[in-house]
This record gives sequence, C-alpha cells and structure tokens, in this order.
Amino acid sequence: MQESIPGTRALRAFSTHRLGLLAGVGVLAFSVVAGGPAWRVGLGALSSPAEAQNLQRPVGFADIVEKVKPAVVSVRVKMDGGPRVMGFEGELPFPKGSPMERFFRQFGMPDQGNPGGGSGGGGRNMITGQGSGFFISADGYAVTNNHVVDKAENVQVTTDDGKIYQAKVIGTDPRSDLALIKVDGRGDFPFVKLAEGNPRIGDWVLAVGNPFGLGGTVTAGIVSARGRDIGSGPYDDFIQIDAPVNKGNSGGPTFDVDGNVIGVNTAIFSPSGGSVGIAFAIPADTVRKVVSQLKDKGSVTRGWIGVQIQSVTPEIADSLGLKNAAGALVAEPQSGGPAAKAGIEAGDVITGVNGSPIKDARELAREISSMPPNTSVKLSLLHKGAEKSVTLTLGVLPNEREARAEPTKDDSNGTDVPRLGLTLAPAGKVAGSGNEGVVVTNVDPNGIAADHGFKTGDVILDVGGKKVANPGEVRDAIRDAQKDGKQTVLMRVKSGNEGTKFVALRLGKA
Repeated sequence: MQESIPGTRALRAFSTHRLGLLAGVGVLAFSVVAGGPAWRVGLGALSSPAEAQNLQRPVGFADIVEKVKPAVVSVRVKMDGGPRVMGFEGELPFPKGSPMERFFRQFGMPDQGNPGGGSGGGGRNMITGQGSGFFISADGYAVTNNHVVDKAENVQVTTDDGKIYQAKVIGTDPRSDLALIKVDGRGDFPFVKLAEGNPRIGDWVLAVGNPFGLGGTVTAGIVSARGRDIGSGPYDDFIQIDAPVNKGNSGGPTFDVDGNVIGVNTAIFSPSGGSVGIAFAIPADTVRKVVSQLKDKGSVTRGWIGVQIQSVTPEIADSLGLKNAAGALVAEPQSGGPAAKAGIEAGDVITGVNGSPIKDARELAREISSMPPNTSVKLSLLHKGAEKSVTLTLGVLPNEREARAEPTKDDSNGTDVPRLGLTLAPAGKVAGSGNEGVVVTNVDPNGIAADHGFKTGDVILDVGGKKVANPGEVRDAIRDAQKDGKQTVLMRVKSGNEGTKFVALRLGKA
C-alpha cells in the first residue's frame, strides 16, 4: 500500500534528509507529490538499476544556502576585562594544552591576552569574544546581538569570503538584545531581507552563524514554538527553533525557505552548555522596529504609561471576582505618569488597548512599547468591578529603572498572624520601611505566606482592597474575606527592589 501526500519544497528537503539516513536499511513505502513526479522508497533495496536511475532527486537546502550565506558574517570583539589576575586563563571546554584546546583557540574561542607582557599580574586583561551577524544593506549595515558587542573596544567582522573589516557600533538596545553595526569602504555587500510575515510552527528554518568560531556554519530545523517568554525581560516574544545553535551563533540569522530572516538567534536552553535542540530567536518584526530607530538616532525610545503591572492569575481573578483570568493588573501607578494622570489606580485591570483585548501583562508591555512616545492610546479597564475606558498620551520609557531602597531590618518582633505564617509590625515602627502599611518582620517557612514568596522586609500596603496600618487590620481584612466566602485574599505588597505587586493568598477555613 502506498500513501500520497501533497508536498512542498521543504517537505522534499525533509525527504532527502530521511533518505540519506535510511538508505539501504529498508523503510515503509510512501510517496511525496510536489507538483511533479512522485518518488518512492520501497521495502528494502531498489529493485533494479533502472528504477534507481528514474528516481527523482529531492530538493535540499543548497540553493537557499548559496543565496543567503554570503550575507552572514562572523563578529569578533575585544574588550577590557579589568586588571589581569596572575594564573587566570579563562574557561575552555577542554584541558589546557590539549589538541582540542589548540584547535578551538585557532578558530576563535574566547581568549585573554596580556598586553602588559610577561606572566605576572601587570597590564590589562583584554578579553576577546565572538558572535555572528548579517548585512541588511549593501552599504554595510549589519545586525547582531547587543550582548555580542556590549562594551567592545574593537569590533571586526569576517565575511563569507574570508575578508576582515573593521566595524563601528551605530547603536545598541539592551532591552531587546539587538545592536546595529556598520562596515565602511564598500557599497556592494551582499545582504538579506527581514521576513514580512510570521512563521508557522512546523516551518523549516536554517540557522547560519559562527559557532565556536567556525564561521559559515549552517544548521537546519523547524519552528518549534512562538511567543516564548524565557524571563529575560518584559518584552520576551521569542521564536523557538530546534536547529542546532551553539556559543558563537549569537546575533546570527534564522532563515525561512525563501531566504528571508525570520529571527535573530540570541539564546539557547542547555543543561550541558551545548545544543540540545532548544534555541530562541528575536522575531523579524521586533528587529525591524528596533533597527530602524538605531539607524536613525542610535538608540530606541518606547512608549510608556507609567504603571507596574502583573498578569491576572486564577487566584487573583477569584479575589477580584472576575470571570476570566485575563488582562494586566495595575500594582502601582507611578506618580506623575500618564496612567496616574488619567485616573488609573492600583487594583485596576487593563483589559484592552485601542479596542484589542489584552491577554496578560507581557502582552500589554509589548503593545505599549511598540508605540512611539506621544501616541494617543485608549485603554479599556475594570475599575472597582465596573468597565471603564480612558485615553492617555504615552510618555517615554525611562532608560533605567528607578532605584528602590531595601528596607532596613529592625529589632521589633511584631505581632503574629498565625493563619498566614507572618509576624507583622506597623511600617512606621521599623526603620527604612516608610510610613505606609505593615512590614513583615518574620516568615514561618512552613506557612502559607512563605509558599507565596513573602520575605522579611516586605511591606503589605492593603488587603482585600483596604489599606492596612497595623497587624489587627490585616487580621480583620482576612476575616472579612472569609466571611464573604472568598477562597483567596488579595494583598498589595512592596517588596524591596522588586517594586509593588499583588499577591493572592489562598485562605483556609475561618
């Protein structure tokens, strides 16, 4: 029996790969029809030389690689690592002096020189690093990762034909981990384009780059997932691929089968340090917006509404009486920010932007940051249980997060709240805790609060929507929530450098 499956160029490439692996061992017969004659692998070897001659050779990735590989470059940087420490030789995956160590040194593994001369501790520790990049214009603009060129004193790129050029950093954006560099002296560099649409899960992709200094390396895989949050920042929206990506691939492109860049490789998940088939790329749409600003002004400005937000979990939804766990919960509007001026308060849930629903806090952060400052935006809210809409003008996202002082511990023992496993004291009685709320002076490691991440020094500002100033008010608010039949109670907590957030604690029986 034979199956016939509608094919594509990518599926034919898949077939080539499997044929190479399975030739001569016998596989289940199937056909791939791709606008032309089908090809077949039978049960066992081909029956005759004539049948082998008539077998249509499937299309591989060679044509795509030939088209895009000249635009991909290896990036090598030098940076000052501070005073040299005698005996420090850096980290390598192989024993010092071994053949493999010499091999990888030759091909650009990170090294440390000693411009001061000799083997002593004098001089500076100049660190060399490497990554990848790709030209996006014929006049030498190239994209790479911010972490590849960050703090670099010297940047060199090596093109696919082996020529070495000096490059200058035009601009960097740490929040997206993107950087734009420029090579002067030519106007005919081969370049590639950023993809216009989003890839589909399952689409074939090619990663091209400079792993371990082995420039011009091509690997293939598929799009494994989209919209990944890997905890690197509030704008995480990565494409996950399973094409092998290793150290040195950072900043290199991931291509679709049409030769367009769908993403910039930036991180891998790896317990071992090497590729395990889980890599993450910054989507082309993000790259396009960031690079455009870097080229125009050397930096990136983002829209800002001035709120600390968090996603609405099922526990928080229950505490607020919401039907769905969706939207972005405002933990604290910044004084004088656009949101505060528009009347948005702590406890409000932002559910939409310009008529489009918002799934969670991360989606709101991405949506707002994608808009330029001074843009007028309409936000949909749930304010004290009622639907509301406000219009505000976006400000400019500050470059650095406002510093927050850590609370100073005090000798005050406070008052126990056994049901939560907390010992509390009025904030005004504990040095460094401010004058609002109650401060946590002790946490029972076996209590409910410990399970929710409470720490000594945290300040509880309100419970169940009511401001609290002493431990008795905390107990009363919890008792009221239980009387109302709520399974959780919502607390607004200020937690050191983490800022202000809501925590939903599941309650026991009254």
